[in-house]
Amino acid sequence: MARILRDSVWDRNGMVAAILQNVQIPQMATITQKLKSQKIRDIETHIHSELSKSHIGETIKPGMKVAITVGSRGIGSITLITRALVREVRARGGEPFIVPAMGSHGGATAAGQRQLLEGLGITESSVDAPIRATMDTTAVGKTSEGRTVHVDAHAAAADGIIVAGRIKLHPSFRGEYESGLMKMMAIGLGKQRGAQICHAEGFGKMAEYVPAFGRVVLESSPILFGVAVVENGLDEPHTIEAIPPVSIPSREPELLKLSQHLMARIPFDHIDILVVDRIGKDISGDGMDPNVTGSFATPFSGGGPEVSRYVVLDITPESRGNGLGIGMTDFSTKRVFDQLDFDAMYPNSLTSTVPEPSRLPLIMGDDCTAIKAAVHTTNISEAQKIRMVRIVDSSHLSRFMVSEALLPEVRQNRDLQVKEEPHPLEFDENGVLIDLGHL
Repeated sequence: MARILRDSVWDRNGMVAAILQNVQIPQMATITQKLKSQKIRDIETHIHSELSKSHIGETIKPGMKVAITVGSRGIGSITLITRALVREVRARGGEPFIVPAMGSHGGATAAGQRQLLEGLGITESSVDAPIRATMDTTAVGKTSEGRTVHVDAHAAAADGIIVAGRIKLHPSFRGEYESGLMKMMAIGLGKQRGAQICHAEGFGKMAEYVPAFGRVVLESSPILFGVAVVENGLDEPHTIEAIPPVSIPSREPELLKLSQHLMARIPFDHIDILVVDRIGKDISGDGMDPNVTGSFATPFSGGGPEVSRYVVLDITPESRGNGLGIGMTDFSTKRVFDQLDFDAMYPNSLTSTVPEPSRLPLIMGDDCTAIKAAVHTTNISEAQKIRMVRIVDSSHLSRFMVSEALLPEVRQNRDLQVKEEPHPLEFDENGVLIDLGHL
């Protein structure tokens, strides 16, 4: 159940309902999309093979205390991947433990970061290893510009660190290194203190600072190896690769290009209204991945469709009220507002120096009203001419809905297929989509 942080009443005088009473929502067709789906079938066997490579598994010695990083994103099979790494470390006589490597996420508190891991299915029992969460850091060196680089205190004190994480496009900047192992070392392991230093000059400098900070960690900390995950279009592990520390700087950019090739997209250039059933920190650092939705918060990144109006209807339970990204939308619901935990959102925005994702959109009383408000503000008088798309979230794009105006483009795209012809969206007596989150 959603955690209600405040009580509120919407449209007390009925004026919003009166303004929108004659608005017609376009009829919507259900579409399936063929995505790149090749994946690793036996993850545990694959990881065993990767750690059996020369200069990888042999770096783990009996008695070594080994920190394994886990970030705040919902990586496919993350529990299985982490548990397999734990077993491989223990099989070689090491003593593994988990460290949350997520910068300022989780409200920039140790308890909040532990809770984020639990939301991803990472618990001490599920991965068979202790979780050591702290916001304390150790300064491990300085960049050439004199900026101090920090590493999680537990990781810094370990005999070895396995940097495990997903490689993909970053939502806020472009560079040779974006979301990946270098960023996890530069910002994830840096906790709030290190993340703030790395973000100090904004995202315009991140393409430069991420590798600079990451290289200091590689040179000054006991990094045993990296474990890079690249996902297919269905957010399943396509590639899991163990990489020696010396090879991380050269290999990661190649894997970033692979990730970009495999990622799922919304296959339209222009959309009048994009309805997103749910956002969450477990889905993207920005709640919904701007590389998919086009909802970029900075001018240092780009891509995705051009969208005139965004509607967000809910937040994932795993996000625990962190609605970061809601500020990039135009309309949302009272249900979202009642869940928002500003103490979880604001440290993230302040650390990254980007306030836009934590701002509030127009809040409507229910799903139906929010969508009608978006339709009303398009200034398109005929519903059948509105180009509207509805997705569950930015991580699930194999099935979505489109309005009648987009069907000609759908039928010209061999990767798309109409599964259900246009029909009205269905809402319950409270104005909530009947199939919210389950297209």
